[in-house]
Amino acid sequence: MENIDRKSLYYLENAPVTKAIMHMAIPMILSSTASVIYSIIDAFFVGKLNNTAMMAAVVLAIPINMFLMALGQLFGVGSGTYIARLLGEGNTDSTQKVSSVNFWSSMLMGIIFMMICLPFLSPILKLLGATGETLQYTRNFIIVFVIGAPFIIVSSTLEAAVRAEGASTVSMIGSLAGIIINIILNPIFIFALNMNVMGSALASVSGNVISVLYYLYYLQKKSAVQSVSIKEFKPSSEIYRNIFKVGISAFLLYGFAVISTLLFNNYSMLYGDSVVAGFGIAQRVVQFVDCIGMGLAMGVVPLIAFAYSANNQKRLMEIIKKTILYILCIILSLAAVLFALRLQVIGIFSIDPKVIAIGQITLLAQLSSTVFAALCEFFTGIFQAIGAGVRSTIMAVVRGIAFIPILIVGNWILAVNGVIWAMTITEGLACLIGIALWFVTVSKGLPVKSLNE
Repeated sequence: MENIDRKSLYYLENAPVTKAIMHMAIPMILSSTASVIYSIIDAFFVGKLNNTAMMAAVVLAIPINMFLMALGQLFGVGSGTYIARLLGEGNTDSTQKVSSVNFWSSMLMGIIFMMICLPFLSPILKLLGATGETLQYTRNFIIVFVIGAPFIIVSSTLEAAVRAEGASTVSMIGSLAGIIINIILNPIFIFALNMNVMGSALASVSGNVISVLYYLYYLQKKSAVQSVSIKEFKPSSEIYRNIFKVGISAFLLYGFAVISTLLFNNYSMLYGDSVVAGFGIAQRVVQFVDCIGMGLAMGVVPLIAFAYSANNQKRLMEIIKKTILYILCIILSLAAVLFALRLQVIGIFSIDPKVIAIGQITLLAQLSSTVFAALCEFFTGIFQAIGAGVRSTIMAVVRGIAFIPILIVGNWILAVNGVIWAMTITEGLACLIGIALWFVTVSKGLPVKSLNE
């Protein structure tokens, strides 16, 4: 790597561990938080249309958006961890090939998705549950996302690829640029141009286009280790194997999240509007804590991948230990504060005594779940970073599959309390499995290249 500016790898290679963790995690936390704020603002704009069918159309389209994000993560997480490992080995010739394959393959995946969905839009709408007045609004919303699929997938993919070389601030700027453009265009498209829900979708796709253009500019003009040039597009079975064996776990996590959300919502509806409202309030409050936990857990993945492939065991273990410490200290502190102020916090959203009562229990359950979820995400990230695809996939499958029987049995035995605590129990179980898998990994000795399953 003599021909590369060493400053570009400073945070991956030489920066003090605490400084490196903060450099990688804080931009991701800010980006995630901005996304949450955007989703609230987007719901506000659509809500101003005062049309229940339009609001329902946006909700019904969520699985399509999540599936596109899952495809983006398939390539982004898979290639990002692979690039970071190659950088740790000093193999920068391969990083340029991998980044080019990553970009063009994810773009092709988006085009294939578009070509498949457009002719089958009616069956897809039926599958999503769109009927009556909602049908046309859902069609208008989804068709924009389907046409914009290449940019939505590539935006998620390139964000992870940029972060893989330690450029977390650049990754954040690209993400924030897309969100800001989205927020600016939302009222213009929805109200000024009278495009309604289609305007909301178009604003979202436009934001992704801006993010993609920014990332492409950085990777082609500024990056010392990556490229999106078609000349470097030299796909091979080895490149795809290394991308998919890790990326599949990220894809499954998103896929199972869709199923879990649908199940959770359906079971909560069995107990009335107060329970649904209480769940919704708790989720809105906790999602900001989630951003911190997930930002820490996933932000450090490139650091782990680089240290692992560079055979720097001391730095690797220090990153892991300190990240776990920060996750526990920060999330537990925030959880304690929010729980202590639970009446005041829930009271901001509702004055209904029933909603406040169920909201308190749900808030405790979800705050507990957040701690386990962040640790699960971190263990999954470790396995992704070292190329242990089987272990990272096990984590994803456990978190997705175990929730279903736990929710069903919990509802059967404990009624509403079983539904409330189902996710906490699932994440706690997955966390224990993650710890067990980690000890098995360590017992084999780290770092060892044989872990690249």
